This record gives sequence, C-alpha cells and structure tokens, in this order.
Amino acid sequence: MTEPSLDIVAIGNAIVDVISREEDDFIVRHALTKGGMQLIDAGQAEALYGAMGAGLEISGGSAANTLAGMAALGSKCGFIGQVFKDQLGEVFSHDIHSLGIRFETTAATDGPPTARCLIMVTPDAQRTMNTFLGASQFLPASALDLDMIRSARILYLEGYLWDPEQPRAAMRSAIEAARGAGRQIAFTLSDAFVIERHRADFLKLIDNGEIDILFSNETEICSLTQKNDFESAVAAVAGRVPVLIVTRSEQGAICVKDGERHQCAAAPVEKVLDTTGAGDLFAAGFLAGHVRGKTPVQCLEMGAIAAAEVISHYGARPETDLKALMGDLLA
Repeated sequence: MTEPSLDIVAIGNAIVDVISREEDDFIVRHALTKGGMQLIDAGQAEALYGAMGAGLEISGGSAANTLAGMAALGSKCGFIGQVFKDQLGEVFSHDIHSLGIRFETTAATDGPPTARCLIMVTPDAQRTMNTFLGASQFLPASALDLDMIRSARILYLEGYLWDPEQPRAAMRSAIEAARGAGRQIAFTLSDAFVIERHRADFLKLIDNGEIDILFSNETEICSLTQKNDFESAVAAVAGRVPVLIVTRSEQGAICVKDGERHQCAAAPVEKVLDTTGAGDLFAAGFLAGHVRGKTPVQCLEMGAIAAAEVISHYGARPETDLKALMGDLLA
C-alpha cells in the first residue's frame, strides 16, 4: 500500500455563511425552527437575506469547517465540493486555498449559483441555519479527483451532502476508491432531518463495514437508532463501527473504539457566543489527533478544545491559534 501523502480528503457542501445577530422574535416572525437547519430555495434565500440585519460573510460548509480546523493544527488536507463561477464561488475558493487546503474541483458554469447558509444567532447563542444548497448539490461523480482520494489517510464524508442525488452517487464512488486503496472512511451524520430521509442508507453503510469512524451528536444517534434513551442508542451502534464518537454539548463527548468506551468533559468557555461549527471543529480536533496516533481520550480532548474555541466567537472557523491551545496534546 502506498504511503498516504494527505491526512484527509473531505467531500462536502461548498458554502458561504452569512451570519447575523437577531432577536428571538425574528425567528418567530419568519417561522423558522430555532436551533435547527432547514433547506430553502433561491426565492426564500433572497427574501430572508433581505430581512436580516448586518451580516458577516465567511466561507463555511460542515466538512470544509472541519478541514479548516485540521489545517490549523498542521494536518495535510484536500477538499472536494462544487461552487459556481460567481463572486461567492471565488470567495470560497480564495478562503480554502488561503488555509493551505487542496481544492481543485472545477467551478460550474451552468445551473444554480454558489451555495449560501443564512445563520441567525440569537442572544442565547443558538444558531438557526437556513441553507440554499445551490451549486453544491449538483456535484457529479465526474468531478471527483480519485487519485487525491486514494492519496489520503482518511476520506471524510458530510452527511448533509448525502441528501441530493448527484453528490450521493459521487460519495459512493469515493467510498469505493478509498476502500480500494485501503484507506479509512469517516462519516458525520450532520442532522436529524438528513437521518430521517436516509436512515436505511446510513445503517446499510454501517452494516456493510463501509464506515470506520462515525461522528454523531446525542440527538442524531437517537434518531439513527430510533431510540429515546441515549445509552440504548449508543449500545445499538457501538458494536457496528470500529470508532463511534458522540458529542453531548456541555456534557462532553464519548468515543467507543473497538468496544471500549472513553469520555471527556467539555472544555471550559468563558462565554458561549455562537454554537455554529461546534460539531465540525470537534471532528477537526478528534481527527487531527487520530491521524497523529493519539489515544481516544487525547483525541476527544483535542476535539473539545477546538469546539470550545469556535463557540467563543461568531463564525464556524477558528480565530485563535489552535496549536497553542492544544499545548502538550500535539507533542
């Protein structure tokens, strides 16, 4: 087997986030689901954008956020996702290249514009996301760089992108290429609404041994297993994947690896300002530790530190030196 030249290649939505601070009545007035994520069409995106207050525009997307954190921790990363040849597409490309992440997917010239996620952050730091998937949901299998996928130690797949038909087919091809090269496959469940639509697919991936590392939060693991009790939900999945990670917000996180359970507390945060990207950055810290051969507890601690950093400010990308925050964990 050829030694991998990249630590990770991720496939995900190429999105530009627009973040604004709003009061709770804004959420009610626009009939939004507080703290959740809903898909919207181009018309809804335009109307909601017009109603928002002054916003911060920054490249996002779940898997891309994870890579941003990993790159900040010194990991070698590549990203596959589709933008349109427009201004927001150029913003996304510029931002991801500036982090030292390989991104070579050709921009689309036909079809919808670059995806954007309109995020309202309420005073309690909850984020309500409204996503127009645009060009990202039409990523074709032909756009995959299979050589880059085969060159990475881990292929990381974003559950959100499993929803549209074309990228779902692309990710199946990517799994086949990664498996053929003897690489690990990590998958994040992303959101309960995705699980409700694709539970059978996700369980089949798990039972076919196509997922080595599964990321979930407490709500998602219960949705996947259709169990109301957290411990029962974990028990139903833990024996079916080599590594299961479940985050529990202020209760910390657990990892079940090869049947052995590990856990860590949430890292302290002086003030939570915006929970956008918490799960993405937790995955970044965990995977950055994993590719370095750290113990499960060390990986969990790295995930907790990265998540704590991102929820201490607005936006889903790290602003503080993550390497410095990790201290001896990176040694």
